[in-house]
Amino acid sequence: MHFKKKIYLLTILFLFFSLVKNSYSVEPNIFVQSTVNRASSILSNNLSKEDKIKKLKEVALETVDIKGIGFYTLGKHRKNLNDQQKKEYSELFNKYFLKSFSSRLAEYSNPKIDVHSQEKISEKYTIVSSILIATDERPEVKIDWRIYTKNPEKPLIRDLIIEGLSLARTQKEEFNSIIQSNDGDINALFSNLKDFINK
Repeated sequence: MHFKKKIYLLTILFLFFSLVKNSYSVEPNIFVQSTVNRASSILSNNLSKEDKIKKLKEVALETVDIKGIGFYTLGKHRKNLNDQQKKEYSELFNKYFLKSFSSRLAEYSNPKIDVHSQEKISEKYTIVSSILIATDERPEVKIDWRIYTKNPEKPLIRDLIIEGLSLARTQKEEFNSIIQSNDGDINALFSNLKDFINK
């Protein structure tokens, strides 16, 4: 085969595989099972709590839409923020979420979660249903994952619904309560987030 012909064929193959790669989408149920398997592997390893927290944060940064959750939990108060306040809030919520998520999860020794179904509820969202397997210490727990699939190549976790209770909605109610009890002052929420982060 002539050299030019080889180059041509290699170029065609490269373009083909690039297109296949770029059009690849991740099924939400596989994404969730893969994510929980990663977390379970970290928690079952013989690591210090600090190392587990560090690795769990890395998983969260890759798989959770922290910014989207943050602005959802701010609710109606978001429209009252200027650009600088929005930036400050995003930075605070990111630190708050990662610390809260990783420190709580690090207490588990090896949570086993089985994903068993998914339901596409819109072009942007799919609900993935799973079960946290019961142990001698805890009962079985039903967990639904709200997965944001606007970009099918990079699904992201937007919410967990545990036994029917939305964690994002619960967080939204808590933040609203803090702001309302301080005469609508957003800085009261900022102070609460900073206190938690600096504990």
